[in-house]
Amino acid sequence: MSDPQPLPPSLRVALLADTHGPADPRVLSTVAGCDIAVHGGDIGSVAVLASLQPRLGQVYAVRGNNDVHRTWPVEEQVLLERIPERAQVELPGGLLVVEHSHRMAAAGRHERLRRRYPQARVIVYGHSHRLVVDCDSLPWVLNPGAAGRSRTYGGPSCLVLTASLDSWEIEEYRFALPPRAKVQTATDC
Repeated sequence: MSDPQPLPPSLRVALLADTHGPADPRVLSTVAGCDIAVHGGDIGSVAVLASLQPRLGQVYAVRGNNDVHRTWPVEEQVLLERIPERAQVELPGGLLVVEHSHRMAAAGRHERLRRRYPQARVIVYGHSHRLVVDCDSLPWVLNPGAAGRSRTYGGPSCLVLTASLDSWEIEEYRFALPPRAKVQTATDC
């Protein structure tokens, strides 16, 4: 048995959730500039995970309430079963825990997550489609918002966590909504 690979001294981690299908191209570009990616559920298909191309090629994902057999292509359902409901990712300086958190009421969610995962340095969740950065106490609780096209509440979003042994920092990315197509109507002149 070989020794586990040592962690690099610093990692850029793309955090996204609630794609419900293809991720916004600007989110994909952000992911490409990171070392690894973490998807907080409501993925939509294996193609979504394949489109995430972080530098080190590692993508961690959890199932959301919409990642069920009836919503995924039939030929991908066996792969869906391999996606866990919760995941833990060891990073330089601490542990990241991710779950979709759809079985938890919104009121008091952050405190319940902190009690559930006291060993974590950061907890990532999805489901609400709303970007939230709660660094008021440890562990931090983060929701990257919706990285796809549905219910983005102001535009697709994601977060980037830079994790090093000495410090952790969060960058927020919110992209403008694409312009709506104008409908041309015929007029009599």
